[in-house]
Amino acid sequence: MAEVDELRRMIEKARNIVGFTGAGISTESGIPDFRSPGGIWSRMKPIEFADFLASAEARRESWRRKFASEETMRRATPNAGHRALARLVEQGRMSAVITQNIDGLHQASGVPDDKVIELHGNATYAACLDCRRRYELDWVREIFAVGERLPHCTECGGMIKTATISFGQAMPEAEMERARQAALAADLFIVLGSSLVVYPAAGFPVMAKRNGARLVIVNREPTEQDELADLVINAEIGATMSRVVGVN
Repeated sequence: MAEVDELRRMIEKARNIVGFTGAGISTESGIPDFRSPGGIWSRMKPIEFADFLASAEARRESWRRKFASEETMRRATPNAGHRALARLVEQGRMSAVITQNIDGLHQASGVPDDKVIELHGNATYAACLDCRRRYELDWVREIFAVGERLPHCTECGGMIKTATISFGQAMPEAEMERARQAALAADLFIVLGSSLVVYPAAGFPVMAKRNGARLVIVNREPTEQDELADLVINAEIGATMSRVVGVN
């Protein structure tokens, strides 16, 4: 496959690679997509952040949904796409992985926490909305199991929510700034498994390209940014990246 050879050459020549991942890399690990036809949001309406804050019942429904889907998240393991990025980070070729995903699979694949920029948060733990103290989901589950009691922060009494960014919730400023800096520093920006329609996240590949980086998009379906890209590969991410990087 000529595109695989070309991507391998681009990686070998690059000095600072940044990865950018969307749902497509994790669907290959068995995690359902949210936005596509038949995805989670086609079956149930997302809970807006304002509703979560205003309504105890909305908060209960949020935790019901979380624990109903928890087994799928627990079973999911990193695939060859995740492992390929971890290998590039380990080799010092990739300086950061910007992700729209909330599953923690990049960290599970071996990418250090400080190399992962989670634009939409992380669903593998919870946090207080006021003081940001972290809480493990097992602790929340024990509380919720008793009459669907809602958890509150043991430090400040604030509401506890999964550490994700909900509809209507402000994007995390620190992560957005880290992503901006990473995009501007890249000379090769590789998009894996993103439809590139969700902004402001989808603006980072454009930012990198306009600042002189070469742009690669690996996705099963065409994206709106294909015309900007130096290389487009419409194929499975795991199979493609395992051939490029040499991982199983």
